[in-house]
Parts: sequence; structure tokens; C-alpha cells
Amino acid sequence: MTQHTDLSSDLLPAAVREFFAAHIVRDADTASSFLAEDAVVVDQGETFRGRREAHAFLRDAGSEFEYTSEQIGARRVDDAHWVVTVRLEGTFPGGIAELDYRFALRDDLIAELVIANHPA
Repeated sequence: MTQHTDLSSDLLPAAVREFFAAHIVRDADTASSFLAEDAVVVDQGETFRGRREAHAFLRDAGSEFEYTSEQIGARRVDDAHWVVTVRLEGTFPGGIAELDYRFALRDDLIAELVIANHPA
């Protein structure tokens, strides 16, 4: 059953909540610790397989820009799938972006993360 209501951060699963806390401060070591060993991360059509590749992506993504991140929405799709919407503002082209982070969880870890533009 899909729930369409926005959730506060404290109602997100621990792996998602703690991943974001680390990701926002650009702590790739901690963020990647919430990924399953065989996790798949997809961002802008590029796929990173396994915790090692995902860690490198988390460490390097956006490092050439200065930006802030703010969670502006979250919803539970089902017990294993969650979507968090984030607003970025910074020195990257366009200056503002809203992205959906689509999480699939397995055994309390992030098995898949797909980052995509939030639908207008």
C-alpha cells in the first residue's frame, strides 16, 4: 500500500535517516556504511555496483561545487521502499535542483539507491 503523506525524518528507517545525516555533511565513509555490500547506486544514468564503487561516488559526486541540501519531502512506498526528496542550492549549473532519492532496503541496509530529478 502506497502512503502519499510526507514523513518527518524521524519516521524514516534508521539506514535512510543515518545515510542522509552523513551524506549531507559529505561523510562518504559513514554514508556508505549503510549500504549493503552488493548495493547498486544509480545517479544521472550512471550505475555504481557494490559498496566500494558507491563509496567512491559518494565521496566525489558534486565535489567541484558548493551547495546546501535540504530534505523537503519523504514518503513510504512499502516496507522496503522509501522516497526522500531533497532540494539542492549551489554553484552547479542551474543553481537549484530537486531530486528524489529512491531507496530499496534489505536486511536494514540500503540495497539500491536511485537518484533522479523530482517530477515538476
